[in-house]
Order: sequence, then structure tokens, then C-alpha cells
Amino acid sequence: MDYIILVGLIAGALTTVSLLPQLLKTMKLKETKDISLGWCAILFSGVFLWVVYGFLISDLAVLLANGISLVLIFILLLLKLKFG
Repeated sequence: MDYIILVGLIAGALTTVSLLPQLLKTMKLKETKDISLGWCAILFSGVFLWVVYGFLISDLAVLLANGISLVLIFILLLLKLKFG
């Protein structure tokens, strides 16, 4: 595997995994008052565009990491709307 691809996959994995502590805490406590709805919406929009970009340039690392992140952010956004 090319080291550049490996760096991209590791970077994507770390940024994607960084969402898990907040998501798990939110699911456990059912509390979202400290999470900004604006932040969630902007992050979701930006990551969605990264997914589109990854698709357009056929970059697996960009597509995979941001695709998983998009799902996690979407869940967090739904929890924010539910527990608001």
C-alpha cells in the first residue's frame, strides 16, 4: 500500500473516531444542551461535500472516512433534534 494512501486512511480513521465519544455520551445521557445545532448542521454540510468530493475524484480514503463521519454526525444531529 502506498504510504500516501496509508496516511490518508489513518487521518480519516482518527477524525472519524473522534466523533464517537460525543455520540456515545449523548446516547448514554440523552442530553444535548451543550451541542450546538448550528455546529452540527455546518459540520454535516461540510462532511457531505467531502463525500461528494471524494466520489468525484475517486479517492477511497476521503470517501470512506467522510462517509462514516457523515453517518455519525447525522445520528448526532437526530439526537440533538430529539433531546434538544
